[in-house]
Amino acid sequence: MRPGLLLAAAAMLLALTGCEDERTLEQQIIAVINEMEENGEAGRRGAFMARVHESFTGQHGSMTRDEFRRFMVLQWNQNSKLHARLFPISVTEDWDQQASARFKVLVTGGRGLLPERGQVFEVFTIWQLDGGDWLLLRADWTPVDFEEILPDYGAG
Repeated sequence: MRPGLLLAAAAMLLALTGCEDERTLEQQIIAVINEMEENGEAGRRGAFMARVHESFTGQHGSMTRDEFRRFMVLQWNQNSKLHARLFPISVTEDWDQQASARFKVLVTGGRGLLPERGQVFEVFTIWQLDGGDWLLLRADWTPVDFEEILPDYGAG
C-alpha cells in the first residue's frame, strides 16, 4: 500500500472512531435495552451482564449486582427457551450522565418449543453513562395482573 493511501486510511479510521454517538439519548438507551434483550434470550450471560453497572441495585435496593446475576442464571437454567417482548419504552433524561426508562415486558419461558409460563412486568430502570457506555444502574419490576391489560370479555 502506498504511504499516502495508508495515511488517508489511518486518518479516516481515527475520524470514525472519534465520532460521538449521533443518536438521541432515547435511541441510545432503547438500543442498549434491545441489546440486553437479545443477549438474554440467546443466553449470552457475559454480554448481558456487561451492561449492568458494578453499583447496580434492584427491587428497590434489596438486590445487588451479584444477586441479580444469580437471579438471571436461575432464569436461564430453568428456561432453555427464554423470550421477552418489550412494549413501548419511555426514556427520560434525569440529569447529566443519567437517564430512566419505563416499559412493560412480557417474559415467557420453558424447555420446549412452546412457552410453559409467562408474565407481564412493569419495569422502571435507571441508566448511568460510564466511559461512553450506558449501563444499568437500577431496575425495579413488578408483575402486572393480566386483568389489567386484557379487555373484560365476560362482561355482558
